[in-house]
Amino acid sequence: MDNYYDILLGIYAAGLAAVNGEHAVYRALVRRGRREPCHAIAIGKAADAMLQGACRYLHENLQSGLLITKHAHVSDKTAALENVQVIESSHPLPDESSLQAGQALLDYLQQLPENAPLLFLISGGASSLVEVLEEGWTLQGLQDATANLLADGSPISEINAMRRSLSLIKGGKLWQYVGERPVTCLLISDVPGDDPAVIGSGLLFPAPKDDFDWEIIASNKQALEAMADSCSSPDKGRPGGVSSCTIMPDFLEGDAATAAQTCIEHLRNSTPGIYLWGAETTVLLPANPGRGGRNQHFALAAALHIQPDENLFLLAAGTDGTDGVTADAGARVDNGTLRRGKYQNLDPEACLQNADAGTFLEASGDLIHTGPTGTNVMDVIIGLKL
Repeated sequence: MDNYYDILLGIYAAGLAAVNGEHAVYRALVRRGRREPCHAIAIGKAADAMLQGACRYLHENLQSGLLITKHAHVSDKTAALENVQVIESSHPLPDESSLQAGQALLDYLQQLPENAPLLFLISGGASSLVEVLEEGWTLQGLQDATANLLADGSPISEINAMRRSLSLIKGGKLWQYVGERPVTCLLISDVPGDDPAVIGSGLLFPAPKDDFDWEIIASNKQALEAMADSCSSPDKGRPGGVSSCTIMPDFLEGDAATAAQTCIEHLRNSTPGIYLWGAETTVLLPANPGRGGRNQHFALAAALHIQPDENLFLLAAGTDGTDGVTADAGARVDNGTLRRGKYQNLDPEACLQNADAGTFLEASGDLIHTGPTGTNVMDVIIGLKL
C-alpha cells in the first residue's frame, strides 16, 4: 500500500516541478532573450520562486525589487537580497498587512524613475495579499465580504469580482500608478480558463496600452500534462499492471463532496489506470468550521465512497502547498482511511459535516504536507485503479 502512495506522491511532485515559479520565469525570460535593466514587482503565493527566476536570468540587471507574499513564504535566499524589499501579508483573508502591502506597492512605484522598465511577476493569492481600498470601504468591510463569499462556497471569479469593485488597484486600476513605464508581466494562473483579469483580481487587466507584454507561464493544464508524462512508462513510476494514464477533460468545480463522489464512481467503472483531474472545488462552511480545506474535504468524501473497494486510491491536493487556512496541501486516501480514523474514535461523516476533514485525516495518517511549493495552479486530483 505504501508503494501506491509513493506513486501518487511522485506523480504529484512531477506536476509541481513542471510549473515551479523559478523555472517558469527563467524559461520565459530566456525565450524573450532580453536582459535590459529593470525593476521587478513579485506578488502572490509563488512570488518568492518567481523572483528567484528573474534574479537567475537578470543578475545585476535586476536593479531593485518588491516582493509581496504570504507569511512564511519567503526563502532565506530571497530575504538576503539587499536590493529587494520584502513584505509578508495575509491570505486567504486580508488584514492590516494587506493594506500596508498596498501602500508599499504605491510608494515603490512612486520612487522609481518615470521611464523605468517594470517586470511584474503575478501569481494567485495577490487578491488578498495586497490592497488599496476605494474611498468609503474599510478593512472590516473587506474582511466581512471576503469571509461571507468564502463561507458560501463562491467561485474564485465571484470573489475576485467583488475585490475589483472595491479596490483602487485591482481590475487594471494599478495602471494609474504605473504610468507610461514599459511593462512585462509574467503570470502563473490559479483560475479556471486562465483569464488574466481574474488572476490576482487583475492588477494590470484590462490593459490600457497595446504594447503591454504579458504571458501566462504556468497553468493547471501544464501541471497535468507533466504528471501524465511522469507515469507514461514503468521506469518513471507507473505501477505494474496499469497500462494507461488519462487526463480527464472535465475540470472539477462546485461542491467538493459531490465532485469526489463523481471521481470515485468514474474510477470504479473504468479500466485499471491512472486518472488526472484539474480542480477548483468549493465547500459550504458551517457556522463554526473545523480544520481543513477543500482538498481535505474532497479526500474524506472520496474515502467514504471508496468503500469497499481495495483497488482504488486517490490524492487531492493544492499545488501551492496549502489547503484552506491549513498548512497541509491535501490528502491521499484508500479503503483503509475510514478504519484508521475511526480507530482514533472519530466519525468521518460528522467531521465532513463540520468541515473538519483535516482532524480526521490527521488521525488516519493521510494528510500531505509539502510546505510552500513555489507555484499555484489550482488543485489536482489523482485517481488510481488497480
